Amino acid sequence: MKITDIACYPLWGGIRNYTIVVVDTDEGLYGLGEAGLTSRELAEVGAIEHLKPLLIGQDATRIEHLWQMLSRGGFFPHGKVLGSVISAIDIALWDLRGKALGVPVYDLLGGRVRDKVVCYPHIGGRAEAGDWSLIEAAQHKVAEGWKFVRWGLAEEGDLLEPGQAIRRGIREWRAMREALGEEVELCYDLHTRLSPADAILFCREVAPYRPFFIEDPIRSESPQAYHLLRSKIDVPLAAGEQFASKWEFRELIDHDLIDYARIDLCISGGFTEAKKIAGWCEGHYIDIAVHNPLGPVSTAACVHFNLAIPNMGVQEQARLPGDLFSDVVHSDLTFEEGYINAGGAPGLGLTLDREALGAYAFRMTELPHLRRADGSFTNW
Repeated sequence: MKITDIACYPLWGGIRNYTIVVVDTDEGLYGLGEAGLTSRELAEVGAIEHLKPLLIGQDATRIEHLWQMLSRGGFFPHGKVLGSVISAIDIALWDLRGKALGVPVYDLLGGRVRDKVVCYPHIGGRAEAGDWSLIEAAQHKVAEGWKFVRWGLAEEGDLLEPGQAIRRGIREWRAMREALGEEVELCYDLHTRLSPADAILFCREVAPYRPFFIEDPIRSESPQAYHLLRSKIDVPLAAGEQFASKWEFRELIDHDLIDYARIDLCISGGFTEAKKIAGWCEGHYIDIAVHNPLGPVSTAACVHFNLAIPNMGVQEQARLPGDLFSDVVHSDLTFEEGYINAGGAPGLGLTLDREALGAYAFRMTELPHLRRADGSFTNW
């Protein structure tokens, strides 16, 4: 089964673009992948065009070989942009392999270890006199059957002042736990927005409300800084969504600095690299909480991955299956009572309507930029 073409489609999803990749073969089968790193889609398109001549004519079943060639073939190891493209190609190749053999991807990964995948949704709002929208949003999700909810450190417009945001966040934690009780799991995303000192302060204050995890408390560029966090706080920590390979996870895993690895299959290298990271984590009693704020291919990939790994914690699920590009990508995923399941169709259980792609033409956009009160740039 030889690769005959690779196409890249950055699709406008109403707020930002989502990058779908299609790998075609001489047997008439195609595989679907998705690239992460939203807001740099044109760089991903350029990377696909650069790699295309290397891949056309290659045996699509040599997935590990192609991964190594794409990652290391330019001598300089891949970074975030190239890692996102490699991830999309890798996911598409696994999808192709499943279709060719007539089995779902989770079978290729070793078969099901669970019947369904528990997920958490995104919520937002406030929790203060006159505006209890955060509590109402959480209660609505719980009424729908979700077992988890997740929200995060809030900005005011484009302004993020750590002290103000921390105080608001602590008030929200108190209100959320009182309103929802002990049975609902609460996840919270600091989104790399705090310094180690501020993160330590925040985590100590919310510890009594039993977080399932606190995500990305500090910037990811220096994993060594997690040694300080780990020595000062005792809440579960989750990190890794910005990492593009197993090597970037190494410090956090080897030194047991996190409790949940936030693998993004669409940045970290697809199934080929993610299963290695998950196995490494299993030896350190670290569970996997995949990063999945993306589109339908990412969701399907995450479900198949989580059905097959023993150390799955929870799956991020920003939207229900079918809520985005449902006329372009058709899926066999189902959602019920806070869980997602795969229907057992070959590959990822996805089909593509190429004629519908034109309705979602790429639009130049940028993720939000935040500032401090003095006008300086700070992480979104």
